[in-house]
Amino acid sequence: MTSQSSLTLMALFMNMNSYSSMKRAFFIGLLLWAVGTVAIRLTGQRTLQMHHISRIVILYIVSFGLMAVVVPRICRRLNLEKERWFEAATLLILPTLILDPFSCVFFPAVFPNIDPAAAGLFGGWMLICCGGGIAGVWVRR
Repeated sequence: MTSQSSLTLMALFMNMNSYSSMKRAFFIGLLLWAVGTVAIRLTGQRTLQMHHISRIVILYIVSFGLMAVVVPRICRRLNLEKERWFEAATLLILPTLILDPFSCVFFPAVFPNIDPAAAGLFGGWMLICCGGGIAGVWVRR
């Protein structure tokens, strides 16, 4: 086997491994979305209270910070080069960005235990979480 063909095989293997990691990033994002949706359905009435402005601000700030830490850790655990973290972060937040608009539109059916007026609060919370994840990748680049 020539040196050139072994380099080609190595590059192909690395690309396959990276592709597999990207698929895993998407499925981790899907799992996080599902677990989060179930948790909000069970406890959302205590978390999403429209009349507690200070709690909302704290929820948004803490969620932003938490996601800024969690997303880079997931990327690191997937053994991705830092140049690939942006792609992985996009795939991690994609389920939330695609599925939660439907959760907002059908809010009373998806979250029957939460005041329907909190749909906007919920949507904002999901956006701030996604923003935190992307910011965390930018800061650690």
